[in-house]
Amino acid sequence: MPLSRLVKRVLIGIGLALCAIIIVIASIIWRVLPPQQDTLVIPGVSAPIGVSFDTDDVPYIRASSPTDAALALGYVHARDRLFQMDLMRRAAAGDLASLFGPAALPNDREMRILGIRASAEADVADLSPPTRALLQAYADGVNAWIERRGRLSAPEFVFLGKPRPWTIVDSLLWGKTMGLWLSGNWQTELQRLALSAKMPRAKIESLWPSAPGMMPAVAEMMPQTTPGAAAAARQALAWLRHFPQPFTQPAQASNEWALSGTHTATGQPMLAGDPHLALNFPGLWYLARIDTPEGTLAGATVPGLPFLVIGRNDHVAWTFTTTGADTQDVFIEHVSPDGLNYQTPDGWAPFKTRIEVIHVSGQPDETLTVRLTRHGPVIRTGPTDHTVLTVEMGNLAPHDTDADGLRLLDAARYVSDVGIAAAKITSPVQNLMTADTAGNIAFYTTGRVPIRRAGDGAWPQDGADGAHDWTGFASGKALPHSVNPASGRLVNANEPTAAPGFPVFISRDAYGDWRAQRIRELLAQSERHTLDSFAAMQIDTTSDFARRLLPVLTILKVPATDVGAPAAALLRNWDGQMAMDRPQPLIFNAWMDRFVDKVLHRNGLTPDDAPVEQDRFLLSLLLETDGAPAQAMLWCGGDCRPMLLDALNDSVADLKHRYGRRMGNWRWGNAHRALFAHPLLSRIPVVGRFGRIWLSVPGDATTVDVTAPGPTATDPNGFTALHGPELRGVYDLSDLDQSLFVIAPGQSGNLLDSHAQDFLLRWRSGLSVQLGPEPNVVSRQIRIMRH
Repeated sequence: MPLSRLVKRVLIGIGLALCAIIIVIASIIWRVLPPQQDTLVIPGVSAPIGVSFDTDDVPYIRASSPTDAALALGYVHARDRLFQMDLMRRAAAGDLASLFGPAALPNDREMRILGIRASAEADVADLSPPTRALLQAYADGVNAWIERRGRLSAPEFVFLGKPRPWTIVDSLLWGKTMGLWLSGNWQTELQRLALSAKMPRAKIESLWPSAPGMMPAVAEMMPQTTPGAAAAARQALAWLRHFPQPFTQPAQASNEWALSGTHTATGQPMLAGDPHLALNFPGLWYLARIDTPEGTLAGATVPGLPFLVIGRNDHVAWTFTTTGADTQDVFIEHVSPDGLNYQTPDGWAPFKTRIEVIHVSGQPDETLTVRLTRHGPVIRTGPTDHTVLTVEMGNLAPHDTDADGLRLLDAARYVSDVGIAAAKITSPVQNLMTADTAGNIAFYTTGRVPIRRAGDGAWPQDGADGAHDWTGFASGKALPHSVNPASGRLVNANEPTAAPGFPVFISRDAYGDWRAQRIRELLAQSERHTLDSFAAMQIDTTSDFARRLLPVLTILKVPATDVGAPAAALLRNWDGQMAMDRPQPLIFNAWMDRFVDKVLHRNGLTPDDAPVEQDRFLLSLLLETDGAPAQAMLWCGGDCRPMLLDALNDSVADLKHRYGRRMGNWRWGNAHRALFAHPLLSRIPVVGRFGRIWLSVPGDATTVDVTAPGPTATDPNGFTALHGPELRGVYDLSDLDQSLFVIAPGQSGNLLDSHAQDFLLRWRSGLSVQLGPEPNVVSRQIRIMRH
């Protein structure tokens, strides 16, 4: 046969094979997409349920009872987000390595040692009958989708196989996960203990400057650290996961504010809230409207739960920010020579143990022996094995009633009912802000805050003498709260809510107040706010933090011959706005990052050694009002200006290398892009780019519109936005149907679905949607029948 004919036949064969592959892939894509019309029968439904989807794929559920609505919500959550739900329960239960292999072992070891799933299983017994019924109905809805679709339940399951059924415990794992994500004090304690081998206590504490009045003057909080304990802390930090690693969250950042009717155009209260969490694909939130004879729920649900988590009913609207409460303590325990016992105030006590078997894809199972003490599990053993570190966590304490609290929150009629629900939401500790149609505004603190015999929980303490043991919890009305303040204004952006001298100690560590101060500034610009003015505030990109530092930076004498001189000149007339089309935000953020790196390096540290809350540390170094002379002497050797000048020149030289020599052409938006990455596809070589969604964004870590930059694996010195407000909500209590919502990137967790990133551009620009009585256009429908 002539060579040309052979080549032609080979090419034809390859072409036919490719066509066959494309046809198979197209068939799979078509089959995993949700149907436009869907009718099914589920036993136990009390009456027919209708679900209509609008043009953004937001479901409008109409059901005859809350349990029927929960079932329908479970079905639509599974339809759009089942793989996300499965990863959540796997991550919480320590079962990721069975999918992802050894790379997921750090997560699985941590979750198994902490016993997250066992804690959720124990809490089932505390559920009230109505809450248990909602959770079971929700699981029935999820399982109905799984049974109908099998391994076509989501694109990922085509390759992974049919997912296992959903259970009540799986839903409870979401609360456990959030309690752990939003309570990271134990890692800060370990960082301090690890640093104790390198520098004195006063210097270590200055890395995390406390807010005024936050630090109790108690001598017994001085820990007796040892080289062995410091080494154990370093080892623990080496295997613990930190944001932005997968299945972790940032420590802070959310906004909320409320005005009474005397400050609004309608004469009724208004509320705004935008919780800031890691940016992912899909996002955490899922919008829905649910109508039953008991009333309407509209806003943000979470795949995995049957409750509305943030939003409004017919009478009340609510939202959350995190408090930064210290609800975790690390203890240094002393072990007997035979390794079987540890010291307590009553003498030696035996370790309890349990065996955990972790399945690892592609490798033999890993067997983990977990040792338990009266404080909690052993998280790391010292070099001699006679010193171990344990951790006690309020979010893992018995009798967690989060689910009951969320159910009560959904049913609240007045802000006082929200206060009752707040006391039942045992973890995490959050600032729950609310307003009602009766004209009230309020905030309450959720969760349980430990009461210690001594100390402030900032450092690991000796566990043998019981001097720093917890004696109970403070919750409900014992925690900070405010109802109808005389000012008619409530604001929180993670800054402390407990005034100095408050009877319950909340935390030694605190977040900065620059977002809160900017919010107050914007609120003061009008005496009659509207939905539009609230929505505009949520996308404000002027940094009060930058404005505080600019006077110090702009008086710095920069020689005209220095490479940084033109950059310093650009900052002199800058208003602190982190706009996408300006070079100043890029210069400012690069300069401050490089300065902190230089300060740490001068003191023998790296950012990994001391992942400080950088902004508070910067203010303490550079502003005289924050004790800069003492800090400057401690960290800069007396005067920080030479290092500040070096950092400017170095950062500008680096920016020129990365973005070109013409400084006037630099744009913050070219460097600062939000990343929404699929947890599986984005990590596969070659095709991973198809699992990453990028979007240039304004703002930074200090603006009301938070888009906090951070390092990534591919760009360790970059400005990728890794966390921010995946959800925004604005509520006018005069007409709750006019409430505004937006999430990012979209409703669907299926990258093949046209609704995967519907909201992305609207989210960036501050546009939103309303979840009124009827969908704007019905794009899809589901009907669930009794028989």
